[in-house]
Amino acid sequence: MSAPDGSPVGTERSIGQLFASATTELSALVHDEIALAKAQLRQDVKRGATSGGAFSAAGLLLVFSLPMLSFALAYGIRTWSGWNLAVCFLLSFAANVLVAGLLALIGVVFAKKAKKGRGPQKVAASVKQSAGVLQNAKPHPRPELPADRSPEAIEAVARSSS
Repeated sequence: MSAPDGSPVGTERSIGQLFASATTELSALVHDEIALAKAQLRQDVKRGATSGGAFSAAGLLLVFSLPMLSFALAYGIRTWSGWNLAVCFLLSFAANVLVAGLLALIGVVFAKKAKKGRGPQKVAASVKQSAGVLQNAKPHPRPELPADRSPEAIEAVARSSS
């Protein structure tokens, strides 16, 4: 069995190995947070595009199909019921407005879902939580120096060996 960095479990790791491991894990965390933000924004954009498509379909229906559908429906109602032609045209117009209203309602529902999308807010909260955990991390306590060794002596040895 081994640790994530490949060293055997139970062995002491050097400061450099610990720092490299922490840096790698922090980098992976940042990359994962960015990927999460992208995925959530992609979902919000998709909902917004669906909303725009439904609104466009409603407008297209009203603009291009009203004349042809109104005439066909009005003459069909007249043939079926024998009512006055003006009443038949009003009924056909009402049917077209009803269908366009349903499409607009679908567009409103998807627009509200896109507006409710909390993708960036969720990622920001996750990043703040990660930062809070990292701020509360306590460093490993340093060993006490022997009485015969002063910090200046250790520093002088470190400079001479580099």
